[in-house]
Amino acid sequence: MSGGGPAKVRPIRPGGALTRERDVELWIVGLNHKSTPVELRELLAFEGHEIGEAARRVLQVPEVSEATVLSTCNRIEVMVVAARGAEVAGELARFLARERNLTEAAIADHRYVHRGKQAVRHLFRVASSLDSMIVGEPQILGQVKEQFGLAAQSGAAGSVLRRCFEKSFAVAKRVRSETGVAGKAVSVSSAAVELTRRIFDDLGDKTAMLLGAGKMGQLAARHLLQQGIASVIVSNRSFDRAVELARLFEGTPVPFERFPQYLHIADVVLGSVAGTGYIVGPSHLHEVLRARRQKPMFFIDLGVPRNFDPGINDLDNVYLYNIDDLVSVADDHRAEREREAMRGEAIVVEEADRFWQWFSGRDLTPTIVALRGKLDGIRRAELERAVATLARLEPADRQCLEAMTLAMVNKILHGPLSALKELAMQADGESAADAAHLLSRLFSLESDDEGEPGTEA
Repeated sequence: MSGGGPAKVRPIRPGGALTRERDVELWIVGLNHKSTPVELRELLAFEGHEIGEAARRVLQVPEVSEATVLSTCNRIEVMVVAARGAEVAGELARFLARERNLTEAAIADHRYVHRGKQAVRHLFRVASSLDSMIVGEPQILGQVKEQFGLAAQSGAAGSVLRRCFEKSFAVAKRVRSETGVAGKAVSVSSAAVELTRRIFDDLGDKTAMLLGAGKMGQLAARHLLQQGIASVIVSNRSFDRAVELARLFEGTPVPFERFPQYLHIADVVLGSVAGTGYIVGPSHLHEVLRARRQKPMFFIDLGVPRNFDPGINDLDNVYLYNIDDLVSVADDHRAEREREAMRGEAIVVEEADRFWQWFSGRDLTPTIVALRGKLDGIRRAELERAVATLARLEPADRQCLEAMTLAMVNKILHGPLSALKELAMQADGESAADAAHLLSRLFSLESDDEGEPGTEA
């Protein structure tokens, strides 16, 4: 670690624990694409190299023992472990504002707060891409993994957050494997590539031609390259721009007035030219198809006005989709993703409940063990005293008394322990902790607060 971090940051004990794992709770304070305009998100965003040190600076917030920072183009969030009962939401909001020299009022109307089980559920939704601008997009999980790793390397994230984030990665994997939330293209450019794959099973020997420098055309060309298309020809009215894009796509630039001479090479033609009038019509393609020996051609018209004459779709082995067709495909897929996202939400709720049961149980387990031990000790002592007064007690009779007293203790404990476990499933867990402390006082249970911090299971 560099020495640039603030001197006030508290030292981290081995394993990242500043306090015992018990008696703490989880908080998230953040701003995202749903609550905050892009202009404000840009001001608040952290660069990748800033994440670790920023997470360490969060530890200056009173009562915070572990921290992570997540910053993407769509969200800026801080997740912390804090002492139970501490009110840290306002302090975390002030931290975010202070980091970028903003007033707290500037973000007050945009921030959101999640606490306890709701914080866990939110993290699982984020990692699973159920809270993304495009539901099911794959990039967010990698970003969450990378940025948590930076916080962990800096010493700001300890064993509680590690377990929470590692569980979020497993939940994201389950959502992707058990649902179709990421299965269909939901952008115009990705829909264009999906349709291309329907026509050409293998893109490894195919050539794409990009006509024009429109943004959607560039995105579609980039998606085609990612899907393994062999080569790209770029033509634009500004030849310098064509050269620039060709360099970007590792392709071949062609002067705009000469692109018809190269059409016979192209399997996929992307039209993204600004202006009026069709640049390719049926008359252009008769010789082209003859030169191609009638091998299929796929035209994707992303221009408004349109670049390609709709009549080319009537030619054999020519397939044409315009931007309205692609938007319709993307909308259909988006609706399908939303249906699959509902299945993903059910998985998140199930897994958040399961994690919360573990998290809250950290308060309960020592109390339950101590209470059982206390009552069982009383039971055994009284049983031995009773047995001593019964001189002629047969072994079978002793076994009967043992079973009877054990059953009495279990029945006495059943109601309180069931209620305690039910309290543990509440969103903030405070009720369970309060009940555990009350039981400890009522039954004079010994505390192990001076022991070493628990190890990660």
